[in-house]
Amino acid sequence: MTRIRAIVAFALLTLLLPCTAAGQSFDPERTRFEFELRTRWGQRVVGTFPRHAGEVVNLPDGRRRVRIELDARALSVEGSTRYTELARGPRFFDAERHPVVEFVSEPYEPALARTGGPLRGRLTIRGVSHTETFNLSPAECERPGIDCDIRGRGDVRRDTYRLDSWRFALGDWVKFGLRVRLQGAPQ
Repeated sequence: MTRIRAIVAFALLTLLLPCTAAGQSFDPERTRFEFELRTRWGQRVVGTFPRHAGEVVNLPDGRRRVRIELDARALSVEGSTRYTELARGPRFFDAERHPVVEFVSEPYEPALARTGGPLRGRLTIRGVSHTETFNLSPAECERPGIDCDIRGRGDVRRDTYRLDSWRFALGDWVKFGLRVRLQGAPQ
């Protein structure tokens, strides 16, 4: 009977370990992803991705990897229904054909969330993938993602991802910003 209990305990432990190693999901209520474009006349066009998913995965070697998925079908441009429709449309994010904007980081040291610095990874927009670098800001607390936001920014060239419509009106760069809190973290 003791051997059966040991086998059952081992099986339960094996089932629980992947959950612990999996890391933490983003808190959907306290996480924010935004983008910004500039018009040729200096106007800021700011949008958000209100529907998103993400997780920080603990890797076996002690490093981490982050995966972010943004729902392009739900993106919203602040203060403009027309700009929202254009941004979702086939000449920009093409949300119907490419509903997800995805970022998967290269493995990084856990201290990066505290110290700040470059976070490299694969960004996919409109089915086009390239390696990009986003810069995390130094944390404002000891437990980033739990007691304070993990903040980051990154700029990407529009034409790299075929976001090249309206060249006469829009600048060449899309600026992305993020504020991340982890799920289940104390309020």
